Amino acid sequence: MNFIVKFFPEITIKSKPVRRRFVSQLSDNVKAVLQELSPDFTVQKHWDKLQVSHAGDDPVLREQALDALQRIAGIGLILAVREHPLGDFDDVLARTAEVYLPRIAGKTFAVRCKRSGKHDFRSVDVERYVGGGLMKQGEAAGVNLGNPDVTVQMEIAQNRLYVVDGRYQGLGGFPLGSIDSVMSLISGGFDSPVASYLTMKRGLRTHFLFFNLGGRDHEIGVKEVALYLWQRYGSRQRVLFISVPFEEVVAELLARVQDSQMGVILKRMMLRVADRLAEELEVDALVTGEAVAQVSSQTLRNLSVIDSVTDRLVLRPLIAADKEDIIRTAGQIGTEDFAANMPEYCGVISVNPTTRARPERIAEEEARFDMGILDRAIANAKQTRIDRLAEEELERVDVEVLSVPLAESTIIDIRHPTEEELAPLQVHVPVLKIPFYELHSKAAALPAGQTYMLYCGKGVMSRLHASHLADSSQITVKVYAPG
Repeated sequence: MNFIVKFFPEITIKSKPVRRRFVSQLSDNVKAVLQELSPDFTVQKHWDKLQVSHAGDDPVLREQALDALQRIAGIGLILAVREHPLGDFDDVLARTAEVYLPRIAGKTFAVRCKRSGKHDFRSVDVERYVGGGLMKQGEAAGVNLGNPDVTVQMEIAQNRLYVVDGRYQGLGGFPLGSIDSVMSLISGGFDSPVASYLTMKRGLRTHFLFFNLGGRDHEIGVKEVALYLWQRYGSRQRVLFISVPFEEVVAELLARVQDSQMGVILKRMMLRVADRLAEELEVDALVTGEAVAQVSSQTLRNLSVIDSVTDRLVLRPLIAADKEDIIRTAGQIGTEDFAANMPEYCGVISVNPTTRARPERIAEEEARFDMGILDRAIANAKQTRIDRLAEEELERVDVEVLSVPLAESTIIDIRHPTEEELAPLQVHVPVLKIPFYELHSKAAALPAGQTYMLYCGKGVMSRLHASHLADSSQITVKVYAPG
């Protein structure tokens, strides 16, 4: 199988040194992602494209590779191609007819040839010859150069012919890791995962920062959405998941701060901690999922008062977005279901929150707050490489990981439905399909006294959930990790 990967157009207008750096990073990202599917994928860099090749022709692997390429930032277009040595015009026609004759039957078509290298013919010569041949050999409705039903595409590079078999839209953006790092304050609702996705898409290596306000289930839920974003859009970049215990901060707010000011002050406390952690990690910007006037703490006045606790840049990718737009994007990237099933903790909700915080009033309220609590929260923060979150969880509870299913067990396929559709699980024991974002709510209904083996493909999400279920339920839980 062969793919031609076209760069996102913004990359092509960069200066030569920047373009070279971006292309190199994109090539590394594509290799890292595809070689996890199969070590036999190869990636070749060219000035205007990447060429991805694999000697095999497994249709399942092909679909998995296409799906993966469509989730790598920096790619504008993916062309699935059939590669051949460049022969004469008759050979080019024959190779093209193999792909397109069935597709143009009863339809109008146009031929498009992109050529690079030195040849004794022009692209338009190829287009005319192949177009005429297809009209003679097939049952097309005719040629329509302006608005054809089918566009017959091919590329000629030096002495190779590439007949385009399929055309797929890329994610766009810049290659992840080609721009500076940021730290995203993620809570697991609709907004912060979408904001994190947008910074990742723009090429920013995005670390995840979670403030635990008092719920183990909420922490697991946020870990899984961060893992999901990293696995689907993170291009295997090394990033951190940082969990900060904030229960004591919440207790101090409830005891010391006037109710109407709590929302703004809580956000200020989070930014203070985020600023110090970012300084330690040499991260120049923070990211939040806030949008203007979505809730009381997000008025312009309140955001200004919140931001005044740090000189660090605070990025808000969703600042002018409507909630409907945010939810729509969450659905497109696969995080909507997480938000709908997230066990939110709502211990700090003001009855009559201020929408026009006054700095002097906030300072007066914060004077009663013991700032040493923030020092303890930072000291107890836990930083984990996101690809090692599952191993960290397994250390809490002894969970067995097996490469073959147990005869009397039931496998729970916890993959996201889109991933499950690409490669259905085939085993000789019963299989339940429960996406991992529904597992917490549905685990209680599973019959006790049985053995369940969680399966998620890569084994990371299943390990994360197995440890939590083993610790909090009455069922026997293991991990099924073939290979």
